[in-house]
Amino acid sequence: MHIQGTHDARGLRIALVVSRFNDFVTDRLQSGAIEGLASAGAGPDAIDVISVPGAYEVPQAARQAAATGRYDAVVCLGCLIRGETPHFEYISESVAHAVMSASAETDVPMTFGVLTTNSAEQALERAVPGSANKGWEAALAAVEMATLRRTLRSGSVG
Repeated sequence: MHIQGTHDARGLRIALVVSRFNDFVTDRLQSGAIEGLASAGAGPDAIDVISVPGAYEVPQAARQAAATGRYDAVVCLGCLIRGETPHFEYISESVAHAVMSASAETDVPMTFGVLTTNSAEQALERAVPGSANKGWEAALAAVEMATLRRTLRSGSVG
């Protein structure tokens, strides 16, 4: 038996947690995520955008959103660009681990659309319009995981 989720977002509620830091990139990731969700059938009323100051704050807001029981999935969006100090490594690793922990603790699928790039140019390349946008990809992964969770919980498999 092969079980997997779908890209059908109808009936799902999705939270987008978006960092305002590096908003010249994160605004584009947010647009990509919303477009991706719309392409999967999510209406505008099914998507809530939660804005946070920076990437470090994304996991806490994601955990709080998931804990409300209102969302089928949470999409985490941010942009970290490597600088001249080790700050990038500390933040990127912490955010990645904290998002995974929040998802495991709340049992709500969370996807990681936090870019970790060496330059602004690399970040912008990953925030292009259309399905190559990493926000779009994270949003569709969230839909797939939410529908997979729903299928597995329904008891209609196996």
